[in-house]
Amino acid sequence: MPRCGHQEVDNFSCEMPALIKMACVYSKVIEVVVFAFGVVFLLVPLSLILISYGVITQAVMRIKSAARCRKILNTCGSNLTVVSLFYGTIIYMYTKPQTSTSQNGKLLSLFYTIVIPSFNPLIHTLRNKDVKSVIKRILWIKKWLAKS
Repeated sequence: MPRCGHQEVDNFSCEMPALIKMACVYSKVIEVVVFAFGVVFLLVPLSLILISYGVITQAVMRIKSAARCRKILNTCGSNLTVVSLFYGTIIYMYTKPQTSTSQNGKLLSLFYTIVIPSFNPLIHTLRNKDVKSVIKRILWIKKWLAKS
């Protein structure tokens, strides 16, 4: 897309919404195409992920056990947390109108490109009993040292 004059992208990376704002051409068609691709490449995988978790939940609900809710949360909780954070920010970023002029775009792009992938291993390791016990021990030691 051609740019008007010497402009810089006001973002941490070359995000499509920022590039569309700089275009000299009529950009409504491009916005519609980006929105359509956003639906296909974001909502279709998200739908497949949610359907698979629905199937897992149905399988666990058939178990005649008092601990089935805990099994559902242990199986799907951390993954759904990461999926909802990641896809939630990306869907908001790419499906909002491009004419809005907020600085939230920078924060959101930073959030889904750096913050969520950085916390992904931490969220998944918190399911491990050994990791939980080490964290509890560290917090107990810090609390004990603070009292001394």
